[in-house]
Amino acid sequence: MTFIAPVTLAGKYVTLEPLSMDHHDGLVAAASDGELWNLWYTSVPRPEGMRSEIERRLADQEAGERFSFTARANDPATGKPGRIIGLTSYYDIDPSVPTVAVGYTWNAASVHGTGTNVDSKNLLLRHAFDVLGVEVVVFHTHWMNMQSREAIARLGAKQDGVLRANRRMPDGSLRDTVVFSILAAEWPQVRNGLNFRLAKKRPALQP
Repeated sequence: MTFIAPVTLAGKYVTLEPLSMDHHDGLVAAASDGELWNLWYTSVPRPEGMRSEIERRLADQEAGERFSFTARANDPATGKPGRIIGLTSYYDIDPSVPTVAVGYTWNAASVHGTGTNVDSKNLLLRHAFDVLGVEVVVFHTHWMNMQSREAIARLGAKQDGVLRANRRMPDGSLRDTVVFSILAAEWPQVRNGLNFRLAKKRPALQP
């Protein structure tokens, strides 16, 4: 079993809840916001495949291989969690180091650029470094996903390298994977940068 226990992480703009089958309909609505499954360099399920995706993630959690969170946008008026906007995960979990990767993330198109993704990453990094005590947090993304690569770099992560043709995509193509990481020694500086960005952000969210 993993050293990660079920936990809800509450931030300024988002709340991350442990994934459950109860989130199915909300996740279908979130993925349909922008028809995210049409982005060929990502792996967002179509509505008819969402149940299988949730089942797969929960099975990975039971095996200690991945822990997934459902992201809810906080109501701007009350600060309470509202509509479901996406998914994110800890994976490549290794308690012996300890280390985790953060990814398998997607968010509804309407919340891009509103601060929800930065807040979500801040919550996951804070929990990983300050609670779980990891030595390093790793990020992977598709070479062609420039939006993701730029977003990870803006977090303060450093690029470690590129794994060539290391993964088969659903369409059959081979993916070059860009690897980034943040070390525990770098976390205080990264945290300051994220807090500064979140303090300046003024999202236009609908509850």
